[in-house]
Amino acid sequence: MKTDRDLERQLASIDRRGYPAYKSLHGTYDFGDFELDIAHVQGDPFAAPSQLAVYVPGDVSGLPACCRDAAHRRTATEDLLVRRFSKEAAQASFKVGGSGKSGFIGTSNPGPEILARSACEIAPDGAVMLRFEAGLPAHGRTIDARAAARMLLDLIPVCVERALMLDDAGRRAAQKAAELADDQRAVRSAMRERGLVAFVADGSVLPRSSGVSAKPLAGARPFTSPESMRVTLELPHRGRVRGMGIRRGITLIVGGGYHGKSTLLKALQEGVYDHIAGDGRELVATDETAMKLRAEDGRVVRAVDISPFINNLPDGRDTRSFSTEDASGSTSQAASTVEALEAGARTLLIDEDTSATNFMVRDALMEAVVAGEHEPITPFVERVRALWERHGVSCVLVMGSSGAFFPVADSVIQMDAYEANDITERVRAVLADARLAGTYPEAPGLGVSAGKASEAGETSASSSSDQDAPASRPLELGGRLERRSTGRPGRRGRARGGDGAGTARHEHLKVRGRGRDGFSVGSYDADLRLVEQLVDAEQSAALAQMVRVVLEHGLLDGMRALRDVVDEAFRVLDEQGWEALSPYGDAACGLARPRPCELFAALNRLR
Repeated sequence: MKTDRDLERQLASIDRRGYPAYKSLHGTYDFGDFELDIAHVQGDPFAAPSQLAVYVPGDVSGLPACCRDAAHRRTATEDLLVRRFSKEAAQASFKVGGSGKSGFIGTSNPGPEILARSACEIAPDGAVMLRFEAGLPAHGRTIDARAAARMLLDLIPVCVERALMLDDAGRRAAQKAAELADDQRAVRSAMRERGLVAFVADGSVLPRSSGVSAKPLAGARPFTSPESMRVTLELPHRGRVRGMGIRRGITLIVGGGYHGKSTLLKALQEGVYDHIAGDGRELVATDETAMKLRAEDGRVVRAVDISPFINNLPDGRDTRSFSTEDASGSTSQAASTVEALEAGARTLLIDEDTSATNFMVRDALMEAVVAGEHEPITPFVERVRALWERHGVSCVLVMGSSGAFFPVADSVIQMDAYEANDITERVRAVLADARLAGTYPEAPGLGVSAGKASEAGETSASSSSDQDAPASRPLELGGRLERRSTGRPGRRGRARGGDGAGTARHEHLKVRGRGRDGFSVGSYDADLRLVEQLVDAEQSAALAQMVRVVLEHGLLDGMRALRDVVDEAFRVLDEQGWEALSPYGDAACGLARPRPCELFAALNRLR
């Protein structure tokens, strides 16, 4: 293997040559305590930065065994190391100047969520692989070897030493991260055992400092659970922790404007991910399958059975396999609901503010003026009870202006100046008044696949039996992907030179990312702006690469159900690692693992 001295000599030999001469640096160099791998060299100082990686052996990294002996601990420790290296790289970045991206050093810059990232991988023996980017220095398009030597032989080794070679303080920080991961795992395990869809620990800080910041709001009121909803969990490191447990079933969050309803729901929708210490929501956890639903005017819909919610259209169109390039708010929300069930969601999260009103409710006065036979929409309020009782799908809804969901709710939380109060009994007393009580019977033909309740491991929250209820027509979930993905003949998404069976290809589809907003792959485009549980642009980048792999391997062949395609994509990622998502074979930083339901969402939104 070449050494750092070889790298120094090679740099001297290409000084003041044209920028492409940097490609001669490609390879791995032994620096003694670590190895530096120059995997991909940019072709121009104004192009995307070069891809580099460092490998630190286990006996040098100093990682305690407790930080790497289980998958959840490794992920938490990898997250910590990425944050440490990112901080050091930010201080070293652009200390040498030049044209374009000359002097840049950087890696993933995580938010408060703890995600598995391509930027860092820890081996069972404690060895660390940290991937990062660097802008090799140039003046114009001429190599500045002296500046490059300072970057590669001085600045980067200092970053590696400070971030990845742990001293006593670093080992303590890694151990604390692993212990928090243990506690978060214990919370999720306890939730499943106790039939909870969410847990919010007392003392959590839910408000954020602003609408564009993920930092906790300074001076915010800490969360306190209503006594009637308080549960106590025994965690392996923090010991006894109390907080609000939201049970499976139908839960309403109500209250006046600006009192914290949507703040609580946002904490729940992001509680599908673990959070770092100090975020304020590190012990806020939600069912990992939970999906936030909303109206998405203008989204594409491909061959989705929306008949449980929309049927008998005036023009006679069949809503059992409905497609449109420009869905309305109600149609898009109906499609998203069905797609969420197809993706395996056991919990639905809905905010009245971002929902289509006519999809959610239809009041008695409107029913009296416009007869039901003239309204093709069956509102969600008439379906939600059966979703839970027959199919084990829970729902948490924020409602601020309509009381239509009170009669079908199992529990009601009122947010009052960011204080949570259980008002379930008060609502029941109000409903007992015959003048206010209403009935919202299930409309015939509720469409979800049978067996959801058994998959969720839950029993019905109602004493009524399926024998007493009207029969429901099962919904065909998981339609053929050819219809779902393209709707256009001849666009199967297969790259030239490939046979669709996973063999080597001569050309890859071009991927263009737009941060969290979406991406394009070849001639396809996915708009993800309203897929709210994507919290990191690197998740969108990973989704783009997963869609590329799906298209290049010909999986959108019209023969596979969407569930099979998603399962196959994650199987490849799990078995082959991040390299499976690289069109060049070498993994790079910049990818974060999404949930399977987000891949469902991306494939369903391909145009």
